[in-house]
Amino acid sequence: MTDYQEEQDIVLYDVADGVATVTMNRPRYNNAQNGRMTYLLDAAFKRAVADDDVKVIVLKGEGKHFSAGHDIGTPGRDINESQDRVGMWYDHANKEGGEFLYVREAEAYLGMCRRWREIPKPMIAAVQGACIAGGLMLAWVCDLIVATDDAYFSDPVVRMGIPGVEYFAHPFELPPRIAKEFLFTAQKMGAQRAYELAMVNRVVPRDELATQVDALAKQVATMPRLGLALTKQAINFAEDQQGKRATMDAAFAWHHFSHAHNDLVSGDKLGGFDAKKMASANKSGDA
Repeated sequence: MTDYQEEQDIVLYDVADGVATVTMNRPRYNNAQNGRMTYLLDAAFKRAVADDDVKVIVLKGEGKHFSAGHDIGTPGRDINESQDRVGMWYDHANKEGGEFLYVREAEAYLGMCRRWREIPKPMIAAVQGACIAGGLMLAWVCDLIVATDDAYFSDPVVRMGIPGVEYFAHPFELPPRIAKEFLFTAQKMGAQRAYELAMVNRVVPRDELATQVDALAKQVATMPRLGLALTKQAINFAEDQQGKRATMDAAFAWHHFSHAHNDLVSGDKLGGFDAKKMASANKSGDA
């Protein structure tokens, strides 16, 4: 299979019994998220929101892993390419310096995740295998997370001198001291530990993931559509009153200071880490 063939349908969409299933489909690259995938996910979510027959949205990843995070080194990496923007930010591709990355990530990372968090229909993440960095962002915007017993979660970007991924939900998904340990050590957190800390709703055997998620989605789908939407708004509002949105704004600024610092001292916004080096560092740092 060529890279071109592999990249044809990198987001799949299906609807059955009131449940829309959106599937990341880059298993060859462990569902690393390039720009194209991000915008195709957005289009799929918009499609599900517009369909009155859809009550619940399920997000999953094809293959061994849910998502290895943002694409920092596959043949399909498209950071320098323009996309059809969905927010109010202007194009990043023809900009220079810090503006290039700040604008792109304000639109496609922080902005997109906030957009998805506000989807007025319940979203369930079905997580198997790795859920790393940018993968966390996708799982965390969902309202419920069902993980396989072999799933694990990690945000190793502190290795780059960066204070966590752009959608900085860490101290809201985890108790603050656990969030610090999670980031300081870059170690993997297993599904059972994530369940004990209330980051994950359910842990199931891998071969039962699809059936368990489907059953949960159908159970949620029996509720009135408006009741679900308003309940989601109420809980999201409570989180924001606790400082979630303001924390993300501050962390995003520090995130981009670190990019600028990396670029000044090393000539690389990621502190010299490409996909292979990060994978090697993650492997050596396994708990």
